[in-house]
Amino acid sequence: MLKTSRKALIIFAKRPIAGRVKTRIFPHLSLEEAAELYRCMLEDILEKVLAISGVDRHVFYEPGEHAATYFAQIAPQMNPSPQKGNVLGERMANAFAEMFSAGYEHVAIMGTDIPDLPLKYVKSAFKKLESNECDAVFGPSDDGGYYLLAMGKLYPDLFREIRWSSGEVLETSIERANTAGIRVSLLPTWHDVDTGKDLERPELLDEGNGAPRTREFIKKSMRN
Repeated sequence: MLKTSRKALIIFAKRPIAGRVKTRIFPHLSLEEAAELYRCMLEDILEKVLAISGVDRHVFYEPGEHAATYFAQIAPQMNPSPQKGNVLGERMANAFAEMFSAGYEHVAIMGTDIPDLPLKYVKSAFKKLESNECDAVFGPSDDGGYYLLAMGKLYPDLFREIRWSSGEVLETSIERANTAGIRVSLLPTWHDVDTGKDLERPELLDEGNGAPRTREFIKKSMRN
């Protein structure tokens, strides 16, 4: 692992395999089309975050055949590592623990379902931690979850007994934080791309959204 900064940004990702990604968009898109959409979002996010200065970028990928080679090829400027754990919370906690063990002081994690997310939100998360105004930063998503979590140290309570597929993830996480005395700050709300309805969001077609591959895929799908 090459460490050049006090800050680390973790991208949680999967290989774009049909039937393994974006399955909730079916039947709006075929499983093959959904995988292609995911590939577009993945590559847009990986390219977009390169514009954030002073941050080391790490891709934690879902283990699988050829996964290490795949991410080494598409993200050569990042540090690829396999996710470790059985459930999402365990995998995220382990990724944070690995980064803090490596000596990082501020760590943020985000997924690949937010290709049009403004980078200023990610930068704001790090600024909030650096200013010591909070211990943890959540980026709320409008489905009840969160698109980003940043912390200045590992808080295991934020990953325990969370129903990760529910619309109560953020609410429960904040309750856990309040109980544990963890000071929380919130970023502006944004949206994931998970369902066919999400593809209708006008932000995804904005020419300035920094997600050209996703934008062109959606335009093409609208014409078909």
